[in-house]
Amino acid sequence: QVHLVESGGGLVQAGDSLRLSCEGSGLTVSKLVVGWFRQASGKERECVGYISYSGANTVDLASVKGRFTISRDDAKNTVYLQMNDLNREDTAVYYCAAGPVEMTHMRFYDYWGQGTQVTVSS
Repeated sequence: QVHLVESGGGLVQAGDSLRLSCEGSGLTVSKLVVGWFRQASGKERECVGYISYSGANTVDLASVKGRFTISRDDAKNTVYLQMNDLNREDTAVYYCAAGPVEMTHMRFYDYWGQGTQVTVSS
């Protein structure tokens, strides 16, 4: 079975850092594009960024660019989202997803995790 499992979310204070993990099972994350998405309550899901099979990665979301980075550990078949200097506006459910192409729209992603909640308080 194919599974993507996010972990690492929780309740933090503004200015804190978190690292989210996305562990793949039944697929090799290094052979796919793995994206990070987030969805705040009452808002549309948005793409934070992605890492490709080449290892190249990008964070295109303007509100988090420069604070968030994406990396991968092939030995652990896991993709990470490092989040620094968190703001209340970063509060959302964070999802990882895997797909075949380097795109930001969610329609290009075939496999999705269950999501992990990140809540940032002031």
